[in-house]
Amino acid sequence: MLFTASRRQLLLGAAATLALPAYLRRASAQTAIKVAGIHASPVENAWNSRVHSALEAAAASGLITYEFSEGVAATDYPRAMREYAEGGANLIWGESYAVEAEARAVAADYPQVAFLMGSSGGPEGDNFGVFGTRNHEAAYLAGMLAGRMSKSNTFGSVGGYPIPEVNLLINAYRMGVKEVNPDARFLNGFIGAWFDPAKAKEAAVAQIDGGADVLFGERIGTADGAQERGVKAIGSLIDYTPRYPGTVFANAIWNFGPTIDAIVADVVAGKPVGRDYTGYSFMKYGGNELIFVAGEVPADAVPAMEAKRAAIAAGTFEVPIDANEPA
Repeated sequence: MLFTASRRQLLLGAAATLALPAYLRRASAQTAIKVAGIHASPVENAWNSRVHSALEAAAASGLITYEFSEGVAATDYPRAMREYAEGGANLIWGESYAVEAEARAVAADYPQVAFLMGSSGGPEGDNFGVFGTRNHEAAYLAGMLAGRMSKSNTFGSVGGYPIPEVNLLINAYRMGVKEVNPDARFLNGFIGAWFDPAKAKEAAVAQIDGGADVLFGERIGTADGAQERGVKAIGSLIDYTPRYPGTVFANAIWNFGPTIDAIVADVVAGKPVGRDYTGYSFMKYGGNELIFVAGEVPADAVPAMEAKRAAIAAGTFEVPIDANEPA
């Protein structure tokens, strides 16, 4: 599928152009940076949807052109990367968690192409940049609200896989709960999939049966179980409130736009992109935010949360990053 935006001219002189990296020289011959996205899951999956919508917005603004593939299996992933590289992409976006070594090998074969990969490893060379998901600050704040809302004093969470990006999110939620409720008890489950709402619902129901009455849904489907059993839930990455009114009271939103802006600026400036772009997901860049339904949380829980949110924005408080697998 192809999403092509209105174009804007990159004004580079001929001498300056020759001094730039190959992937930028190709981009300057066009009128916008050509971005290819390779999504392992369907683009309606919460995590992928945040990236996909941000790339579509960048295309609509004329910053880039955007084409993508979705539901790409790990066995096909390197082939898809090579096809886009051969097809003239200036920047290939992807998620290398299941194909780390293979993705890096492809990038090494195409030094003229910039790569930005969701990855648990570090950057490599001049053209392999990485990013991690960091809506942990919003998850911490959501936990502060949740900590005042449980009748059972038991809090659940449902994740995909116990990788660092998922672990730190669930741990941040737990830290927020503990800040206001030091006696809280936690349950957690991983479903072994990035997109399986039925499994996530099943895991949620199991935790509810185990006593949890507030759930953090790192995966789509968690709120279905909460809704069915009449308990509360927190959404992650996207806003689930309209879909689950009366069930989802808060959402830890992830905004990928600042990351796109940062790497495209590097490409346009001719800078190497082999660096870690994770920081652009932090709240100070607008990379994550908490939204909540005021009428569904205790009024006395809000002031402490808002004070902490202000401290995060001001840089006087940093949410700890704990990437260990939650117990």
